Parts: sequence; C-alpha cells; structure tokens
Amino acid sequence: MQVPTSAPRDSDDLESRAARIAGLSLGELAHLANIAIPDNFKRQKGWTGQLIELWLGATAGSKPTQDFPELGIELKTLPIDANGMPLETTYVCYAPLIPAPMMNWQRSNVRNKLQCVLWVPVEGQRDIPVAQRRIATPFIWQPSEHQDQQLQRDWELLTEMIALGQVESITARHGDFMQLRPKAASGKVLADALGPEGQRIKTRPRGFYLRKEFTQGILQQHFGCY
Repeated sequence: MQVPTSAPRDSDDLESRAARIAGLSLGELAHLANIAIPDNFKRQKGWTGQLIELWLGATAGSKPTQDFPELGIELKTLPIDANGMPLETTYVCYAPLIPAPMMNWQRSNVRNKLQCVLWVPVEGQRDIPVAQRRIATPFIWQPSEHQDQQLQRDWELLTEMIALGQVESITARHGDFMQLRPKAASGKVLADALGPEGQRIKTRPRGFYLRKEFTQGILQQHFGCY
C-alpha cells in the first residue's frame, strides 16, 4: 500500500481510502510513509491527524476551510478508549475574537467545518504505545437538524459574549455541546479582542471545541449502543 499522491476524486474515493487504513496501526502507516513515530504527543499533538491527512490526500493544510475543500468535507480524528468512548474534546477551529459585522451561524466557520465530517476514530489510551494504536472504522457524518440547532445555540451564546467584550469571562463551562478554550502553542501568544468597554485588548487566542458528550452521540448514532 502506497501513500496517495493526489486528492480524492469524490466522496466515494475518500471513503475507499479511509476504509483501507481501518484496522491498521499508526506505526504501520508511519513505517509505510517513512515517517518517524513520536514516543508521545507532548510536543507533537497534531501528529496523528497529519499522518491520516497524508494517507487520505487532504490538501487544505492549515487554511481556514475544510480539509477536502473540493468535496466540502472536514477530517477529524477522534481518540477513543477500549469501550469506543471519546477520550477528549475535539478542536473545530479558531474563534474570531473581534467578530465580523453581521456574522451569523449559517456563515460561520464552525458550521462550515462541521457541515460534513469524515470521522476517524483512533485508539487513544495512554497505556497503548503510539505505534500500536489502531484506527477504527472511519465514517462520514452530517449533522441532523437537531444537532445543528444544538451547535447553533452554543455558537450564538459564545459569539455574543465575545462581541460584548466578555471573552475573558468565558469558561469551559459555557456551552452545552461546544465550548471555547485557549488555543495557542504557549501562553505568550496573544491576539486582539474586544474588552468590556469596547476597547482593544490582548488575550490568548481561543478555539471552538466539541464536548465529549456531543461526539459520543455521533459515535452512538453511527455504530449503535455500546
């Protein structure tokens, strides 16, 4: 098996590529691609996602669009435990801390990213060496109307707080299914944001994250009850 040299032609081609890596370990994929395997992810948190992007032919890189822009499909890896339960929240995208005028849920980057997702569950238990962690069955998901409404409510709550200059008052407890958390390589990275008096302030960049309860529901929806 060889690493693809081009982007997938269509969603069927993408699903076929995803099916081919199901059941393989990260070590097997890294070896076939001649990529070094980290001992842990303390300094290489995005390594698994980058490896899978390589094998699936993702082209977007770090651009603020879907990983497969021609197909309108985003790629998300999801670390799971032995019972198939999510082990951590899922990063969606950066949050604009100075919201654009007239921005709404339908035009937001969060909705753009989540309108169609290829989920790739991966064993994530820390007692399993990185090289031995296997890839479960990937699947394509689109939010139901109810799920879209759940995400919209949280996005509107968090975006309103940002617009009102309350970004530094937002905690991980805000939002039922999606939360806002700091997202930066270090605490020294700062971004412009609105302060409580409408002034410009400096604060840590923030990102939108799906709560584990939401992604657990997606897994249950696809695979059935555990």
